Amino acid sequence: MDNQTRIEIEAAAFRRLLSHLAKRTDAQNIDLMGLSGFCRNCLSNWYQDAALDKGITLDKQEAREIIYGMPYAEWVEKYQSKATDEQLQLMEDSLKKNKEL
Repeated sequence: MDNQTRIEIEAAAFRRLLSHLAKRTDAQNIDLMGLSGFCRNCLSNWYQDAALDKGITLDKQEAREIIYGMPYAEWVEKYQSKATDEQLQLMEDSLKKNKEL
């Protein structure tokens, strides 16, 4: 596979991931963190870093709006629920695993 085709496939997969997350508002960020060690905010940070690598400056809110498909505050108001003690513990455990990697 040539490099351009690989980039196009990766971009399509990333767009599909964003579309999937946009539809799965029931999947809370804290749940994603607890299970996988990353969430929508991580994706927005990675997006921001990748843009900076290309000389494009995005602030945190701009990057989050790209990932969330709306302003972050709006997403939080519409979809974010209060975290349970169990969710918080799973997230803490996951963060420890991330540090070990």
